[in-house]
Amino acid sequence: MRGEWVIVSPHRTQRPWQGQTEDTTVPTAPQYDPKCYLCPGNERAGGAITPQYTETYVFENDYAALKSDVPHAEFDMNNAGLLRATTERGICRVLCFDPRHDLTLATMPVASIRNVVDVWAAQEAELGAREDVSYVQIFENRGAMMGASNPHPHGQIWATEHVPNEATVELAAQQKFFAENGKPLLAEYLRLELAQNERIVASNDTWVALVPFWAVWPFEVLLLPREAVAHMHSLSAPQRDGLADILKAVTAGYNRVFDTPFPYSMGFHPAPADGEAHEEWVLHAHFYPPLLRSATVRKFMVGFELLGSPQRDITPESAAATLRTAIGKETR
Repeated sequence: MRGEWVIVSPHRTQRPWQGQTEDTTVPTAPQYDPKCYLCPGNERAGGAITPQYTETYVFENDYAALKSDVPHAEFDMNNAGLLRATTERGICRVLCFDPRHDLTLATMPVASIRNVVDVWAAQEAELGAREDVSYVQIFENRGAMMGASNPHPHGQIWATEHVPNEATVELAAQQKFFAENGKPLLAEYLRLELAQNERIVASNDTWVALVPFWAVWPFEVLLLPREAVAHMHSLSAPQRDGLADILKAVTAGYNRVFDTPFPYSMGFHPAPADGEAHEEWVLHAHFYPPLLRSATVRKFMVGFELLGSPQRDITPESAAATLRTAIGKETR
């Protein structure tokens, strides 16, 4: 997927830890917080009033990183190709998953998560149809450890004028594999994983969750549809049902790994919104959680990881076994 190697050093988990530890104190959240700008009826930081929504709510980010009305400009110092800059137009939206302040994807009913999936699909279709948009990135930062500025259940949707770096790398890899094999890379990868059945952590009729063979983060998870589809808005009703179900299973399972609300960054990678068929692309989602061996010890991407290559401290197979056990504890 990235053309990179990952060093796996499971013996490193035995080393003594005297570094930073995280505070595991989690305050009890009320169903409604009068100070939360995402709770229904409250005033946001910019002065706008959040309406009395009852399911999901989407709005333009009051402090958007990207603007759609930026005049185009380019810069290249001395035409040397070294110091270059160009404007980037875009749209940044916030999606509140639920009006209740105390819920998360892990604790929401599957039917409510299905509402979120439908809104994701509708937003991707709407924004991706714009001529000034080439990519729609849907993501969620969960927990203060991952930089979430508000504990209310919400995610973000960024639509960008150009295809971002990560999607560009994945696009090149998938196009190369498709040109050489005539099959989508991730569809073939899923076929191998299902046959081996060693890194699968959860599955249903339409989706599979697994720890990828090339995982960098300790409990990284990749979500893949059993039937290849390039865009979220192209998902069938059963596929949307299955996605809601597996999102619930994975996020709830995460919370049981160390008996703590699990922080993560999660995002979907659809094909570029350029009007092309993209037979090589398979819609997928990445979960990148930082916790390593307890609720207080996290993985830091520093030193060799920044300067050399990624390195992980547990094998993907052992991480998958831990997650399978945690997900299996759920009572439905």
